[in-house]
Amino acid sequence: MPAYSEEEIIAGCRKKNRALQEQLYKTYYSMFLKVCARYAKSMQDAEQLLNDGFLKIFTQIDSFKNTGSFGGWMQRIMVNTCLDYLRSAALKEEMNVQERSIPAEESNLSVSNEGLENMEFKELLLIIQQLPAMTKTVFNLFVFDGFNHKQIAEQMNISEGTSHWHVHQARNILQKKIIKSEQQKVTYEAKRF
Repeated sequence: MPAYSEEEIIAGCRKKNRALQEQLYKTYYSMFLKVCARYAKSMQDAEQLLNDGFLKIFTQIDSFKNTGSFGGWMQRIMVNTCLDYLRSAALKEEMNVQERSIPAEESNLSVSNEGLENMEFKELLLIIQQLPAMTKTVFNLFVFDGFNHKQIAEQMNISEGTSHWHVHQARNILQKKIIKSEQQKVTYEAKRF
């Protein structure tokens, strides 16, 4: 398959050229599947979100004004698709949001950079997916998608304090799980020898 420039792919997608739409899909598939997987409850849901997001990209491509990054524009559509999914009635109850304040004491847990570097994406994703739904969403928006607490509060209809609390809670849970994972690896390695 010949290599196309981003401009050629965009122009072809605007003309609804199936071959160039497929090229765009294949080029960004794994990157955007990772984005969707961070928000979804399962890989099946993540794949559905990915396909929904690409459908929006293909139908809204004329709204891309060639200013800024095309990849960033598409990622925003993917994140918004995931947020729409999380706002759906089926998941809203599960995300039951309560006002909370950040605990006065910061956790003394620390995770070594080496521990994080040794973790594979799938391993880290599995840990993130185990977070409570709202905590996972706020954490993803803050850490991976670059939203600030004010933007998260507006998007999720929560207070900025609640957004801070969810990020803090996610970090605590993740630290504990990563430390436990590191300890299990050390134990496993010791038993091997």
